[in-house]
Amino acid sequence: MSDIEFEMFEERRRSDWIRLRTLVTLRWVALLGQTIALVVAVQLFGLQLQTGLAAMTVGVSVIVNLVISFIYPDNKRLREREAFYMIVFDIVQLSVMLYLTGGLNNPFAMLLLAPVTIAAAVLHLSSTVMLGAAAIIVTTLLSQFNLPLISATGQELALPGLFQFGFWIALVIAVLFLAIYARQVTTEMHNMGEALLATQLALSREQKLTDLGGVVAATAHELGTPLATIMLVSGEMRDELGDDPDLVEDIDLIHAQATRCREILQSMGQAGKDDLQIREALIEALVQEAAEPHAGRGKTITYDVGPAGPDCLDHPIMPRRPEIVHGLRNLIQNAVDFAETTVDITISWTKTELRVQISDDGAGFPSSVLGRIGDPFVSQRSAMVDVQKRPGYSGMGLGMFIAKTLLERSGARLLFRNSPRQVYGSGGAVIDVIWPRQVLHTKGRVALGENQKNVTT
Repeated sequence: MSDIEFEMFEERRRSDWIRLRTLVTLRWVALLGQTIALVVAVQLFGLQLQTGLAAMTVGVSVIVNLVISFIYPDNKRLREREAFYMIVFDIVQLSVMLYLTGGLNNPFAMLLLAPVTIAAAVLHLSSTVMLGAAAIIVTTLLSQFNLPLISATGQELALPGLFQFGFWIALVIAVLFLAIYARQVTTEMHNMGEALLATQLALSREQKLTDLGGVVAATAHELGTPLATIMLVSGEMRDELGDDPDLVEDIDLIHAQATRCREILQSMGQAGKDDLQIREALIEALVQEAAEPHAGRGKTITYDVGPAGPDCLDHPIMPRRPEIVHGLRNLIQNAVDFAETTVDITISWTKTELRVQISDDGAGFPSSVLGRIGDPFVSQRSAMVDVQKRPGYSGMGLGMFIAKTLLERSGARLLFRNSPRQVYGSGGAVIDVIWPRQVLHTKGRVALGENQKNVTT
């Protein structure tokens, strides 16, 4: 799925985030507030208002709420058009109330911000723009056309012209600011949720592959003895029945098929992870395992392994954990995708840290996104570069997010930068993955104990 396709998908789903009950409840709260404000204004302060028309406006909203609650179930999720009309109705109803009660001279005019903020959070961009424009137009009209507020003594209550103009400007700016702010925050929260879900799915997939390797290894081990027995007995039977060509042919077939089964199980069990001896591995073995799927993609992958100083000769041992393998694999895939010819992997260590550096001879990270690499749905290169380097594929920036999340979960920290141009003629991207040695407990091998049987449910 490309960036554009994802944005379209996200926009289609955006209006499904809100339930009908939520907007109905908010409307009941607004109507209660309007009713209380009217009663207090008339009974306590003695303001002369168009009470009948105002009560009728509140009553229309009450009837609409009751009808909606009766027709639709409370758990209904609103489609785009339904949510749009609900918010339009709220803006119109509130505008009529403000018109009847002094326009922008009424301090409750600031409530016009609420529908626009809700729209920015749940509706498409086009709908949000239309509702924001409607709120600004309504605010402008209310500043010029409204029924005046009259006090108990008959005096008109109105703001000075300069203050009313300032209030109008403040409302317009607030509509724009809150709409942009609410939309940005909601979008980022949704993107982060989707990205974390993708990370969990990636880790679950890697864990299943690891578990499957263990099952295959155990199967190969358990079936090795009966297959060897079949081959031994079939060989003895062939010697005893050498005079009967038909039986010999059948016995040869049995022997051949048993041999084939043993070879298949041996090849499938080579990557088994259930053996305690290979739950840990040398760091270069782990990196090569992560790079193996991309070794035949036409790019040269080189390895440089060694300590960073003469006093660090102990070779690091790492746990073979799914998140580490999958995270490194994603980083190496990214380097292979954008490299011109070569991907260099440098593995070094000191007494305090272990570093895996992955660099390519491609164009490097664009400066516009270099500081945001690792955030979800941030495409690292331009769309044109993606098309040239990976025909038929356009990433969403999730690969780096997943890799960063998984590796940081293992205790690593990641650094993203571009290499100096004197190293590669065209620059190149460099990613450093750094683990503290104490986090990985990479001080050397210890006795592992006996292997445990696989337990499947």
